[in-house]
Amino acid sequence: MKKVLSIILGGGAGTRLYPLTKLRAKPAVPVAGKYRLIDIPVSNCINSEIFKIYVLTQFNSASLNRHIARTYNFTGFNEGFVEVLAAQQTPENPNWFQGTADAVRQYLWLFEEWDADEYLILSGDHLYRMDYRQFIQRHRETGADITLSVIPIDERRASDFGLMKIDDSGRVIDFSEKPKGDALTQMRVDTSVLGLTKEQAELQPYIASMGIYVFKKDVLFKLLRESLESTDFGKEIIPDSAKDYNVQAYLFDDYWEDIGTIEAFYHANLTLTQQPQPPFSFYDEHAPIYTRARYLPPTKLLDCQITESIVGEGCILKNCRIQHSVLGVRSRIESGCVIEESLLMGADFYQASVERQCNIEKGDIPVGIGTDTLIRGAIIDKNACIGHDVKIINKDNVQEAERESQGFYIRSGIVVVLKNAVIPDGTVI
Repeated sequence: MKKVLSIILGGGAGTRLYPLTKLRAKPAVPVAGKYRLIDIPVSNCINSEIFKIYVLTQFNSASLNRHIARTYNFTGFNEGFVEVLAAQQTPENPNWFQGTADAVRQYLWLFEEWDADEYLILSGDHLYRMDYRQFIQRHRETGADITLSVIPIDERRASDFGLMKIDDSGRVIDFSEKPKGDALTQMRVDTSVLGLTKEQAELQPYIASMGIYVFKKDVLFKLLRESLESTDFGKEIIPDSAKDYNVQAYLFDDYWEDIGTIEAFYHANLTLTQQPQPPFSFYDEHAPIYTRARYLPPTKLLDCQITESIVGEGCILKNCRIQHSVLGVRSRIESGCVIEESLLMGADFYQASVERQCNIEKGDIPVGIGTDTLIRGAIIDKNACIGHDVKIINKDNVQEAERESQGFYIRSGIVVVLKNAVIPDGTVI
């Protein structure tokens, strides 16, 4: 894998994940109580012995830079690195990144310096665990110019994806974006060609791209330099190249979730608490997911009832009830609170007891969840100050709302409290 260079696409403004992306890049959004989205593809690379990793981003990248600098420091005995590349203006190109392909195109001069045979293009907002060595091995064995990682899907979900058709050798011969009706039927393939059993192939007769690609070096450079008008890999570069190049499909038959929307992000987090076996687990000592070592104290629980939940380190919970929820690092929950089916991202810092007491005496609200507060079906971003006797329950069942001045949004019926927001005592949302 020494000849493989990995490029992680950090995404654009992250509008589908807004307001979680209001103050941070999409790959820096916290997930599972203590990780960030970028930790997933970077950890998959490290576990696959790929140590040369670039992350391309252009929006709100300060916290992403900080996280990567604090987390991924390889020793001086190899060439390993994880480095953020932000969009920049040059005499040749004064524009921002115009799409996934354009982002890579703008940094070809840098990628060219490395002695790499293959370029692994990854997305920064997916939750999955994958050994890229098998993916790249398949790419080499088939003599492919481009290999796409694909997932098998059933007819019910097929219309939600960009689908592709393969021949008997696994070569991709056709693409269709979210087809329906007869167009969908024409995209059926025999997925047993890619390794599924006959029974599985009958249940899942369609394949969809995961947005993960391997390119031969010369093919990537040629396509990007010749197709200057094409700005996206999945919609333009790869479909246009299928006629002239050997484009192969590699089947990934395991858990994979695109968590690029608030609804998908919320459900993916809560699914981690599932028993007896969640579809994705961070408890895998052979392929761990890495993140920043914070050296936080253990979590303190004082007379709490907690069921089917994940609680990050460094939390203080007093006489409260937590059910089917994820609590991030340094979460502070006061007595009488009930948290149900919610994601709390915690805090970036501790407030000293004296400071908290002074805040309360002055009528200010300290960081954390105040006494006798009820939170149900919500995402509470970091450092939120939520007062006493607050109810965040979406009582009117609103599906979409923007209340930035009041410190929250509603997306797909999920209340999202903004980072650093202050919700006054007695508020009902």
